[in-house]
Amino acid sequence: MEVLKHECGVAMVRLLKPLEYYHQKYGTWMYGLNKLYLLMEKQHNRGQEGAGLACVKLEASPGEEYMFRERALGTGAITEIFADVHQHYKDLPPGKLNDPFFAKTDLPFAGELYMGHLRYSTTGKSGISYVHPFLRRNNWRAKNLALCGNFNLTNVQHIFEEITAIGQHPRAYADTFIMLEQVGHRLDREVERLYQKYEAEGLTGMDITNAIEANVDLANVLKRCAPQWDGGYVICGLTGSGESFSVRDPWGIRPAFYYADDEIVILASERPVIQTAMNVHAEDIRELQRGEALFINKKGEWRTSQIVEPKENKACSFERIYFSRGSDVDIYKERKRLGENLVPAILKSVDNDLNHTVFSFIPNTAEVAYFGMQEGLNEYLNKVKKEWIADRSHLLLEKELEQILSMRVRCEKVAIKDIKLRTFIAEGNSRNDLATHVYDITYGSIVPDVDNLVVIDDSIVRGTTLRQSIIGILDRLHPKKIVIVSSSPQVRYPDYYGIDMSRMNEFIAFKAAVALLKDRGMENILLDAYRKAKKQQAGQDGTIVNYVKEIYASFTDEEISAKMVELLTPAGTRAKVEIVYQTLEGLHASCPNHPGDWYFSGDYPTPGGTRMVNEAFIHYMEEEYLVN
Repeated sequence: MEVLKHECGVAMVRLLKPLEYYHQKYGTWMYGLNKLYLLMEKQHNRGQEGAGLACVKLEASPGEEYMFRERALGTGAITEIFADVHQHYKDLPPGKLNDPFFAKTDLPFAGELYMGHLRYSTTGKSGISYVHPFLRRNNWRAKNLALCGNFNLTNVQHIFEEITAIGQHPRAYADTFIMLEQVGHRLDREVERLYQKYEAEGLTGMDITNAIEANVDLANVLKRCAPQWDGGYVICGLTGSGESFSVRDPWGIRPAFYYADDEIVILASERPVIQTAMNVHAEDIRELQRGEALFINKKGEWRTSQIVEPKENKACSFERIYFSRGSDVDIYKERKRLGENLVPAILKSVDNDLNHTVFSFIPNTAEVAYFGMQEGLNEYLNKVKKEWIADRSHLLLEKELEQILSMRVRCEKVAIKDIKLRTFIAEGNSRNDLATHVYDITYGSIVPDVDNLVVIDDSIVRGTTLRQSIIGILDRLHPKKIVIVSSSPQVRYPDYYGIDMSRMNEFIAFKAAVALLKDRGMENILLDAYRKAKKQQAGQDGTIVNYVKEIYASFTDEEISAKMVELLTPAGTRAKVEIVYQTLEGLHASCPNHPGDWYFSGDYPTPGGTRMVNEAFIHYMEEEYLVN
């Protein structure tokens, strides 16, 4: 499986009781901090380049810090930031460490509001300054803002121009910095609106401050900002005065779930992590709806509110195929259905010869789809057995009965994820040779030169792992035929909503389509699509159309798959190789509530996505195709 850097992960914790309540009931005032750690560690799959956390302490006295943050880089970032937090406590005597009142007044990160973030860079920008949460500081508690998110905006330039036009100066040209300034500016205006209101009513000093902090309405802030955001997002924020919010994009592209009881409110990117952290049922957890925000005020009162009018449901199907944890009750069923739906195409690829076909999977994310494929094959085999029995009018002979009972789906663990290639090896040939050994095989698991070998993977994006490792290592078993099965359809188009696949030349499907155009003397289609995209980019065409679709339009899925096989099969491979893909219809039948399929169909949910795919195609044509 090719590792895709993808959506980040978010976690929010709001304690609704004083710290001493948790100390008495659960034995520690660190209850909220510990829950944040669990939520982040259980979402480690969503971000392995960095992590950060923020904390707000309510009712701090003037001159005392009330907003805290830790950030770190690397795959061990979660452990590092929580270790750094606990460094503050390591020299405390037990009496003070176990005193929730001392913690509340004297210890950092002993607060009621927590925010966590796991980062995967999808923009190529790295370094600690790009790790969330971001902070915007001010001497007014209500104007302090911590922000993090799982998002990618496709109209950063538009927002940048708008906020700089009113005099703001973001510190960097990146969507998070720009969003921080935009939301921060609107938060300032909301606080100032309340200041003027209460000053006019005759309040002064701390009475004004207390009135502002009790009545800040973050919905007013988001309603001025969110309608301008084009992209997929879940944005979370904390203010220094104790308000918090989480808002989801109006297409539902990025996921968010929350749970609330009389002790705590928590939010995370995935449902099962909340189930595990809180030991609750799936039915107890709610999904943040399209364009909806969850707000919690300083008093701990929570509510949801519609911030942006919901658009057509385009919830990300790749979340279900690959990104989210397979332990979710619905995702588990959907991944099994993805495998099961492929059975007819698989049987066709091996001429229905189950007696001489071994089935396996590419570790590890395809394992659930493999179980579904197994169940589908067993259903088919049971049908064959019933028909075989029904065709016989006599009592079954012992030999015939043994023949029926011996009919089975042959499943083996053929591929093993063995090592991770170490990047200290720089010399090209050495690196390529080692890359072939990222996977190992179980010798003796098939009958050489007799058995077909079918292996299922969750997706094929770049094809690099197939070419460099999987096909070559499987061929060492000497199968008659190798069938690579993808539980997702052909990935043909870039993503611009938070997944690291944004360049056209990364996709083996696109390379195959271009190769077919060249083979058949149809390169004029490339040039025509390029001219149309350039015209649209220049604003000469009022409509926004995905012209990259024209590259694929002349070919069937099977023709593109066959060309992929040609491009990916290493020289000297003995077995015949075939690639079988999920269909779009099979995808939607398996994941009916997550119809966002732009990676496969090119039907982007937002205008910015369509604009950017054309720009990626223009870049490909000008930087690679036209110069060669």
